[in-house]
Amino acid sequence: MQNVKLCFIGAGFHATTNIYPAVVAAGAEIGAVATRNIENAASTLKRFGSGGTAYDDYHEMLAHEACDGVVVIAQPQDQLAIVLDCIAAGKNVYVEKPLGMNESDAKQAALAAEQAGVVLMVGFMKRYAPIYTQLAALVNERTLGEARSFQATFAVDSTPFCADDEAFLKLAAIHFVDLIRFLFGEVATVTGVANSRDNHISQSLSVQFENGIIGSIYFAGMTAWSRESEHITVTFDHGFAIAAEMNKLTVHPTLQQEQGQLPWQSLAEVDTVYTPSGTVMSGAYRDLYLRGYIGEIQHFMNCCKQGHSPSSSGRDNVHTMALCDQILSRLK
Repeated sequence: MQNVKLCFIGAGFHATTNIYPAVVAAGAEIGAVATRNIENAASTLKRFGSGGTAYDDYHEMLAHEACDGVVVIAQPQDQLAIVLDCIAAGKNVYVEKPLGMNESDAKQAALAAEQAGVVLMVGFMKRYAPIYTQLAALVNERTLGEARSFQATFAVDSTPFCADDEAFLKLAAIHFVDLIRFLFGEVATVTGVANSRDNHISQSLSVQFENGIIGSIYFAGMTAWSRESEHITVTFDHGFAIAAEMNKLTVHPTLQQEQGQLPWQSLAEVDTVYTPSGTVMSGAYRDLYLRGYIGEIQHFMNCCKQGHSPSSSGRDNVHTMALCDQILSRLK
């Protein structure tokens, strides 16, 4: 979508590695950047080909810049206050997770955006990743019948930035917590156990959703997982689907057996495997598309222009933060 002007608050490693490039790929104009250091803001504008204005005070940027939306990528503990300032200035806001550190914080932001009549979107990019939008379509369209159960794994080395179980859930695994809500709905009950030691996290959860779907989840945040890994296997009435490592979706429908013929007597079983192509022309943007960064920015741009409520809205974020709090209360 063209003719969308976005202003930025923050230009750290994650922002410049993932969010700024996704904004460029999505076709938005970077109108201004505010950081604590104006030289850093100016160099970020230059790096991403923008002739916009650099600020060392985001309040000044909010007061002087007309834009379609503000992108906030700050330290987690600072984001709620910054977002509330953006909303008070009448700006649409995209903010990286987490928005607030608990359900109460999330409610405060959601209510402020609703009262101001602005768009508030939280950056849960997995909702916009091709592998999970396709898996969600299988669930919602009941292509293989009703979803009955799932098994999920998310493992990553979170030790540099997560000190304990709560930090891990709200700074790393929160993406997966939000994803299971996106795929299966609201959770009714949670039980779990943890074998965590300081910043080395190991959690096992059992969940049941309001619609009856059940699932087991394994979370790990340890140096053992220097190679980040994630999988979801969903069992339906008439087949199963496996989403693996963001780049492979295997869909297996139940074999329609011919009368009098055993399934092992022919080559009748069929798996459909969906993967992206990979060539020298794929470039660095391939990862940004597959992980959902470009999709989420495109979604935010459209919501700003159309005035629509985002899929991962501030109000929806209340439910994700509540589920994080519920999981923490159930871990033993």
